[in-house]
Amino acid sequence: MTIDLIDGTEADAPATTIDLERALEAILMVADEPQSLVSLATSLGAPVAAVRQSIDRLVADFDGVDGGVRRGFELREVGGGWRIYVRGDYDDVVRDFVLTQNPSRLSQAALETLAVIAYKQPISRGAIASIRAVNVDSVVRTLLGRGLITEAFTDSETGAIHYATTDVLLSQLGVNSLDELPQISPLLSDGSNGFDDVA
Repeated sequence: MTIDLIDGTEADAPATTIDLERALEAILMVADEPQSLVSLATSLGAPVAAVRQSIDRLVADFDGVDGGVRRGFELREVGGGWRIYVRGDYDDVVRDFVLTQNPSRLSQAALETLAVIAYKQPISRGAIASIRAVNVDSVVRTLLGRGLITEAFTDSETGAIHYATTDVLLSQLGVNSLDELPQISPLLSDGSNGFDDVA
């Protein structure tokens, strides 16, 4: 690595803290998936401990700690790595921008199927169809094509493929694991007012 000296010449030197932070910033700006500390350290030829310290300083910098400017984005650890995300305060602004620039989004059927897979995985296509009471073949193909789900395994007895969510979904949701998904039990009726379709 070279650094510019005050007199305008260049000299070889090890990466300084500021150089390392700017290099991390540059990589994280273009990364389309979370980057682990080891992968970042390997890419930059820097010790993992130094990368960890630089990441901590970047998080504080982006958050406006010590009187700095709080940025419209933040550095978050998700899916086993680090990635830059829009700060929650600006979700609505960015959502409106994205929808006007790229109106392609998942259908209601795809979202419902994805939710079933996320909460019940690993799960077969037949079991998903049974829960949703509709054919889900095309929706599952769409989710596979977008990389949100994957074929986890094939049942040796039935030959049924079981599906599970991917790290891409975790990344899109901005969570580290499925354990961070909201519990659905509070959203379900407890039966205190009776059930409409009780036989």
